[in-house]
Amino acid sequence: MEIVVGIDIGGTKTKIGLVNKEGTCLVQTFFRTRDYLDLDAYQLQIKNTVDGLLQELGGTPIVLGCGIGAPNASSKNGTIENPANLAWKGSTPFVAKLKEKMPMPMRIMNDASAAALGELLFGRGKEMTDFIAITLGTGFGAGIVANGKLIDGFDGFAGELGHVDMNLGDGRLTGLGIPGGLEAYVSATGLKRTIVYMQAQYLDESRFRNVAFNDLHGEDITKAAEEGDVLAIKAFDYTANIMAKALANFTAFTQPEAFILMGGLVNSGKWILEPLNTYLDQYLLEVYRGKVKILESGMEGKTAAICGAAALIWENHQTN
Repeated sequence: MEIVVGIDIGGTKTKIGLVNKEGTCLVQTFFRTRDYLDLDAYQLQIKNTVDGLLQELGGTPIVLGCGIGAPNASSKNGTIENPANLAWKGSTPFVAKLKEKMPMPMRIMNDASAAALGELLFGRGKEMTDFIAITLGTGFGAGIVANGKLIDGFDGFAGELGHVDMNLGDGRLTGLGIPGGLEAYVSATGLKRTIVYMQAQYLDESRFRNVAFNDLHGEDITKAAEEGDVLAIKAFDYTANIMAKALANFTAFTQPEAFILMGGLVNSGKWILEPLNTYLDQYLLEVYRGKVKILESGMEGKTAAICGAAALIWENHQTN
């Protein structure tokens, strides 16, 4: 059996799994990224985790390689460069160093671009040539597929749409310090900030008036909306409005058939998706109206990022 190691590096968790040719994650686990601030110790933990997963899988699998999705990763250079939520600053030769511990074919890419490649091979994008994958987690990531090809960019950093300045002027910063940047509003973190903003703007009663910012969680905001909490509903509407303006602008670049959404914020379901569809139709240029779909990921939620990373290797083996 042939398998690929898929690694999704996040600021909080590092998720690792073994993925087969069909894009199924056979075994998976995770560890806390922040428990390993030293790069060498972190990569040793990756190796030990992969060894453990191979033992758990059993048999004698053929490991074709390792794909890695990470924030601020350069696919061209094999580096991670000045990430907002990771301990390693500057330019880290991540692939070169990990290959010393795990000698095998290895590729790294921005996590959202890897997710887009995963959708192209295993998910909703299999029947499309033009789409944009959007990851809505701690931040806002984007992977762009046009004419059937992933747009990687000159230096491997294409798709940083979360850091586009939305000119909203209230001082919010993205993870890279961009004032008024999209991810400061449209992300799990942005939604929490908007709840605080709504408390200042409106006098409606809300369960969140006595909740500290660090105790806010996306699932609690969704539950509050379901129970009719006015501020929660307003927060989702505000978030969807900003996101729709951004997606309408992005449509003018590559005219995607669809935006494929994944990540924690998408779990809010209709509270974010219904107003998003309504606003997007309003903001699109007339020539695009009725042609752009909003879809949820076609990959299993808990393993989408792992399978997207594995797709970096599997794309070179799809004809085998």
